[in-house]
Amino acid sequence: MSNTPPMPGRINVESLDSVWVAHLDGGAFGLMGLNMAEELAALLDRVEANAAVDAVVFTGMHPGRFIGHADVRWLQEGGASIPRLGLGTSSAVARASKAVRGVPGLEAIAGLTPLDGGMQLDKLHETFFRMNRSGVIFIAALNGSALGLGSEFAQACDVRLMADGDFFIGQPEVLLGINPGGGGTQRLPRLVGNHRALLLMLEGRPVPPRKALEIGYIDEVVPPDELLERAIARARYLGCRPRKARQAIKRAVYIGGSATLEEGLHMERTEFIHISPSETAQTLMSEYLRRTDQDGDVPFYNPEILEETLQHGSLPVQGKGSNK
Repeated sequence: MSNTPPMPGRINVESLDSVWVAHLDGGAFGLMGLNMAEELAALLDRVEANAAVDAVVFTGMHPGRFIGHADVRWLQEGGASIPRLGLGTSSAVARASKAVRGVPGLEAIAGLTPLDGGMQLDKLHETFFRMNRSGVIFIAALNGSALGLGSEFAQACDVRLMADGDFFIGQPEVLLGINPGGGGTQRLPRLVGNHRALLLMLEGRPVPPRKALEIGYIDEVVPPDELLERAIARARYLGCRPRKARQAIKRAVYIGGSATLEEGLHMERTEFIHISPSETAQTLMSEYLRRTDQDGDVPFYNPEILEETLQHGSLPVQGKGSNK
């Protein structure tokens, strides 16, 4: 893939205080290529280093596409640079690509070999996985259709809102003789179930917004002219919860939820042991106990207190503002 000429693909970021809106510019066809993948990784560096950013909303700049799909030229040239290998050798190449990526000197040398394509794919997987491990909330505001890598990008987000209309979302890679490579074979089954995901990917037929909502592919269908406003409101609502708690929940679900029950419970215990002594958690739990003593009942069974807490993002503490 290192010989691939420059591809269209930029991410233009708009800051709205604690919420950033990332406008995905995939050029005339709304595609995601190496350029955009690199800019996405750089964006993650920025938001993870900035404690003031609670959520990022992604939306497409193409009038009818979130991300149309991957730049097929990127995929084709990457595949052409790799010699035909058996499945076992391909597995070894994938592991070697992961092992050398990020190692000074070795990565530069490997970039001149067939490992280059494997390293780019590994970095893309790691970028999406960083989104899953992060305390930042990521929302896909699908302003239009999303196929292939566009669908996989949306799956890597925490929430998916899609504009109502003559749009579709799906994984059509089988129609080009390949399998989904941006995480679709793993994340889509976790959203819609193994068998339904299998059939969707084997056929390659995308589904419209209402069907996607019905099967759990997306979370909400919104009128096009309300999509971005609704996504930003959702970002503010979820983003006002304590950041470390959001991160603990995301890691336990995304990582532990795909493990065995025993391993998943271990992951949950680990996160709980890590976060429960934190200043924020101790302050909030102490306030809950104080209100219980004051009111003669536990606070979350009071509808007014529960609603206030949901809107605030955490139990309001007397004499304090944000509890992040």
